[in-house]
Amino acid sequence: MKKVQDTRGYERYMALDIHREYILVGAWNAEKAWVLTPRRVSTEKFSEWAKKNIQAGDIVVLETTTNVWATYDIVAPLAGRVLVANAAEVEEIAKARVKTDKEDIKKLLKLLVGGIVPEVWVPPMEVRELRAFISYRGRLVKTSAMIRNRLQSLLHKHNLKLSETGLLDQVWWEAQKDISALEKMQIRQELTLLQEVEKLKSAVDEELQRQSTGTLWGKPALQLMQLPGVGFVVAMTVLSAIGDISRFESAKKLVGYAGIGAGVHDSGKTHKDKKITKKGRRELRWAMVEAAWRAVGMSPFWKAEYEKYLSRLRKKNQAIVVIARKLLVAIWHVLSKEETDIHASEEDLAYKMLLLSWSLKEDTRMGLTYKQFAKYALMQLGVETDITHFVRRDVPRRLAPKEEVLARMTELGLTA
Repeated sequence: MKKVQDTRGYERYMALDIHREYILVGAWNAEKAWVLTPRRVSTEKFSEWAKKNIQAGDIVVLETTTNVWATYDIVAPLAGRVLVANAAEVEEIAKARVKTDKEDIKKLLKLLVGGIVPEVWVPPMEVRELRAFISYRGRLVKTSAMIRNRLQSLLHKHNLKLSETGLLDQVWWEAQKDISALEKMQIRQELTLLQEVEKLKSAVDEELQRQSTGTLWGKPALQLMQLPGVGFVVAMTVLSAIGDISRFESAKKLVGYAGIGAGVHDSGKTHKDKKITKKGRRELRWAMVEAAWRAVGMSPFWKAEYEKYLSRLRKKNQAIVVIARKLLVAIWHVLSKEETDIHASEEDLAYKMLLLSWSLKEDTRMGLTYKQFAKYALMQLGVETDITHFVRRDVPRRLAPKEEVLARMTELGLTA
């Protein structure tokens, strides 16, 4: 059931249809009469136009597009209210027989006057920046994969077996007699590109690692990284997609937002579960599936769950999606209720935080030793027991005592 907004009492109802080079604007009054007939305003002149034409008595609707937030930031301080519509859910526009800019404006205005805009959450600047950074990392990963695929194609073309030292062994490539001079030039350039992309991705990952222990994202990131399968990249990807966990009143809402809830088809007396909806944030689905595969490989509990569903569903991908969905439910609980992992003992959590601490660079640990940081992380999770010694994999493990960590944090000016 769609949320109904109270959009009564405004002087003008304005719609913005955002394009790359221009923005189409139009406005009605409450009686649905044109008070601003649809017109194009160039993108470069829109800020100036908005200051002169958008008033405090206006309510404005615009659709999600690539540059929607730049436009939103211009309009929001000027208008009485701004709603951002989910483009994928504006069904009237998608189903319109006549597809023109003016018709798009009219459809948006109908939704606005009727108070049935499929509204999306407006993320604060820090969430937008993190989303953009995660998206940039995704492009680097995609570029790396494309280069590797092209090099793999050359291997298949010449029926060559990959060098034991891997794809980046330029000496091995140069020694292959069946590869022509032109192909070798291509390979040299591909390897140069790949090395540079990998270097850039490493720098991005180092920054994400710093963000995962920093002031802004540190606590929720640690709450996520206590779960099996969740490292700093997955944690920061999840946080960028979710933003404010209080937006989701239940775990079911969060699962739906990710698009990994099962669809349902009802027709008469027939009720059938369908495949996952895939309606939602793509990067959140990726992160949860990635975490699910890792969790299955490292956690006895999640491995048993996976095998249980695999025996029922008979398909690995379907079984792992179930695990991803259950992990996302766990994420809702640890973020919204600040709970610890119910499937892990305090010693399990201590070992997970110790593993995390070992993976962090010294500057990312904020001046703490790895034993101190592991204890600090447990404190952030609300673990009260002062665990300092435990055995894992038949090896004695140690964490710094709580008093030592508190004293060191005071020296460094850190808050508990």
